[in-house]
Amino acid sequence: MSSTTYKAPAAVAEQVDMRTWIAVAAGMLGAFMAVLDIQITNSSLKDILGTLSATQEEGSWISTAYLCAEIVVIPLAALLVRVFTMRGYMIGTTAAFLVFSTLCGWAWNLESMIVFRMLQGFTGGALIPMAMTLVMVKLPPSKRAAGMAVFGLTATLAPTMGPTLGGYLSELYGWPSIFYINWVPGLLLILGVWWGLDKEKIELKLLAQADWIGIAFMAVGLGCLTIFLEEGNSKDWFDSSFIITFAALALVGIVGWVSTSMVRAEPFVNLRLYGERNFLVATALSACVGMGLYGASFLLPLYLGQIAGYTPMQIGLVIMWAGLPQLLVMPIAAALSSKVDNRILCSFGLALFGISCLMNSYMDFTTGYDQLIWSQVVRALGVPFIMLTLSNFAMQGIAPRDMASASSLFNMTRNLGGSVGIAMLATTLTNREHFHSARLGESISIYATATQQRIEQLTQAFVASGVDAVTAGNQALAVLDRIVRRESYVMAYNDGFVIMGYVLLGCIAVLWFANKVKSPSGAGAGAH
Repeated sequence: MSSTTYKAPAAVAEQVDMRTWIAVAAGMLGAFMAVLDIQITNSSLKDILGTLSATQEEGSWISTAYLCAEIVVIPLAALLVRVFTMRGYMIGTTAAFLVFSTLCGWAWNLESMIVFRMLQGFTGGALIPMAMTLVMVKLPPSKRAAGMAVFGLTATLAPTMGPTLGGYLSELYGWPSIFYINWVPGLLLILGVWWGLDKEKIELKLLAQADWIGIAFMAVGLGCLTIFLEEGNSKDWFDSSFIITFAALALVGIVGWVSTSMVRAEPFVNLRLYGERNFLVATALSACVGMGLYGASFLLPLYLGQIAGYTPMQIGLVIMWAGLPQLLVMPIAAALSSKVDNRILCSFGLALFGISCLMNSYMDFTTGYDQLIWSQVVRALGVPFIMLTLSNFAMQGIAPRDMASASSLFNMTRNLGGSVGIAMLATTLTNREHFHSARLGESISIYATATQQRIEQLTQAFVASGVDAVTAGNQALAVLDRIVRRESYVMAYNDGFVIMGYVLLGCIAVLWFANKVKSPSGAGAGAH
């Protein structure tokens, strides 16, 4: 970015006043709120679809619309902040986010809900990278570890707490309350930014100079890629002309975006940052960790609802154990990050996260709250070490003028990783359920003595309850079929956790391609 489009921030003093801390805290609240809203509808989807008279497949667009708009606006954050200033854009986009959140609660049919969710994602998405940018621009090096620790919590707690909070609010106050609750953090954010950041001059002329061709390519590429990933499994991937079309558009858009960014002197976001070794490693691992974070938040609630028969509130009680311990661990991770090679800390976190997924790969149909707590706690102990250190790797050595771009690309990649992970796991779940169902079906022969005895027991039980012999026999076979389907689904869920576990453990080897980094611990300190 040239100096004509970027005004360097003033030198940051070592002493941070209360106004700055309030502004940074407000930014964190915005990032938490935006990430939370990705997952918050999952627990309440059944109630929402019932009210809007929509099917499960149609309802998937409620999340897809939000994700699609969010992933498009994140790379635009750097440009929009230069145009409208950090203070002006954060206040404006948050106010719009609250309006669209309220409209989501008032949605009268599926189409209106999808439109309002898309607008909600477009206004809320930029809050995620702006929180990270605030830490880098407003805090001195010695205070950034604390700031990054809190930012790491927004990225990891929000996907975990989304289903929990959504389940509680829906059960107590009805599903529209999951959208109205945004007014509490939203108003606090607006007040915090209004008081904590100085007013600056808006530079509307930068919009005329912007790389609108690159922006158009980016919007098409990332938007279509998100739709391709989110809808692919339900439409049988490349057997669907709809999916093939969006895959082609995604490829054209992304290639066009990269091409225009490489030849333009002033791209709206600096893709050349991917040429920095530490940034490339950090973003690649951020994508894998996004897969793990969103994947775990996808698989476990699905298992608890389908197999264990848990209510949204009961699911929330299990999931929260992956979040709450992070509040205790993050200060420890922040303190250690300035003393210990961050590659060691991140390896430790990845190992714990991977092990927790492998712990979940031994579930059976009786697995519930008591058996799942420890795997959730192990995950919560590891994740803070990953998110804090990856942020340090990503931002190490980044020039001040590129901090907004680096923050946008880092967070965009993590969200894309989440979309890829969920798409991969949804497909794995479908394919492995079919595989296990076929294998179990082969082993359950109608001529086998054990099978005949089981059918006889079930038939006699139904006859004893007053059912005639023919109907009782049919019901016994139906029960046996349901047992096979249930067990095949349990094994498919276990397979999903095995995949996530091995991917996360494999990330440890990739991590060591990065250079050694520690968080700055004093005035003038830098990366080591």
